[in-house]
Amino acid sequence: MIIAFSVAPAVADNPQADMADIVAEAVRIVRESGLPNETNAMFTLIEGEWDEVMDVVKRATDAVLERAPRASLVIKADIRPGYTGQLTQKVASVNKRLES
Repeated sequence: MIIAFSVAPAVADNPQADMADIVAEAVRIVRESGLPNETNAMFTLIEGEWDEVMDVVKRATDAVLERAPRASLVIKADIRPGYTGQLTQKVASVNKRLES
């Protein structure tokens, strides 16, 4: 499965300075998980089995809540049992069609 998620503090004392610091801690957890992942301007994507992916999302959310009294969490999932490598394969399929 691939999860696209965004977690951020809903309240911060200094929104511009603290927001990036807090989100960086969540992204650090994702990157240290060992699961295939990527981060863009809007979401972080993680690929893996349900339990391991959801555990990373929970730990990333908990990291935000350690530094902020409230968090906003958005999750979108592509659940396709038996498939791996889709984090890159989906993009490669689109790029192949664009090259034609």
